[in-house]
Amino acid sequence: MVASPGSDALAEIADCFTLGPSHAEQVALAQREGVELAIVGPEAPLVAGLGDVLRAAGIPTIGPSAAAAELEGSKAAAKAFMSAHGIPSARHVTVSSMAEGLAAIRSFERPPVVKASGLAAGKGVTVAETHAEAEAALRACVEGGRFGLAGAEVVLEQRLHGQEASFFVLTDGTRAACFEPCQDHKRIGEGDTGPNTGGMGAYAPAPIVDEAVRGRIMDRVVEPTLAGLRGEGRPFVGVLFVGLMIDEGGAPQVIEYNVRFGDPEVQALMLGLEVPLVPRLLAAARGRGELVDEQLPGMPAATVVMASAGYPESSTKGVELVGLGEAMRVAADDPNLAIFHAGTRRDGARWLTNGGRVLGVSARGEELRAALTRAYGLVDRITLAGGQVRRDIGARALA
Repeated sequence: MVASPGSDALAEIADCFTLGPSHAEQVALAQREGVELAIVGPEAPLVAGLGDVLRAAGIPTIGPSAAAAELEGSKAAAKAFMSAHGIPSARHVTVSSMAEGLAAIRSFERPPVVKASGLAAGKGVTVAETHAEAEAALRACVEGGRFGLAGAEVVLEQRLHGQEASFFVLTDGTRAACFEPCQDHKRIGEGDTGPNTGGMGAYAPAPIVDEAVRGRIMDRVVEPTLAGLRGEGRPFVGVLFVGLMIDEGGAPQVIEYNVRFGDPEVQALMLGLEVPLVPRLLAAARGRGELVDEQLPGMPAATVVMASAGYPESSTKGVELVGLGEAMRVAADDPNLAIFHAGTRRDGARWLTNGGRVLGVSARGEELRAALTRAYGLVDRITLAGGQVRRDIGARALA
């Protein structure tokens, strides 16, 4: 296995190469190493067209075209796409100035959700409780430059009510195989309080998505999305994520798209998955009608994120993760456990923090309660001074 750029943790299971930003260097590495399947992880290279370049070089690739990746790269473009193809979503207004934004905010009876349109590492969304808070979030984007160019255009969206769900499908552009539905925990604090993060934990399956709701998601969201992309000439081969709000009647509305596997949900999904993944990835990447429409079953699984002090506004780097080495040995000996590194680096025998979200501590079980008990048991083996951990992951499902 080859990884670029890799990390100290990935180096334990893969050959890691640090390359420049050039797509040509990535292609040359894949060709030199005889890569049979490329999986593009982050969103920015997909938006920049890495999937197109790899496929043009004859390398089977999981990752959509740049044109399709716009669904994640621009929330404004995604909302326009949904409107054009009748995909259910909240009312929205796209603005690019304070004057137009303030007028739009006042047109919402209830405070709108404020979203930086571009890529903001999962931190560009403010779920405003008051109109004044929405105005402050707009000002931070448009005048304060909080998210750089990503915040130059802002989507103001009617706040939806219900339960959120994360829905992933693997697709060759026509056929789609869906993973178990998940539920993420975006807010930093327990009880879903505080600012949004990239995710503080997740679990699967999410009870809110029963078979009837799953069918509605496929019929009303996934299939129209793939048909719309085909109709617009935007090839999509890879993983489509749909962030959804499910109302009391079980009707789905789209909050956002991602165009790749995303953590922390994928950590729980991969640990719980009960069927081989690589053959299905290859089938999708080859695009020869080999991908079978199906549900990809998984055991109940959960991920608990350990985040550094100050996250999501900042991160404290260089803090030792006491006990992590021993916890990794425990996980290596137990197929029901896994520790996914996000923001870590190695210093001799020690592991130190190197980012905001530091670890995704994961477990699976015959039922969700057992998975959560195992995950938190593994979390408790690791000490992170000033660290942040939500202790209510999966509580809604258990209730």
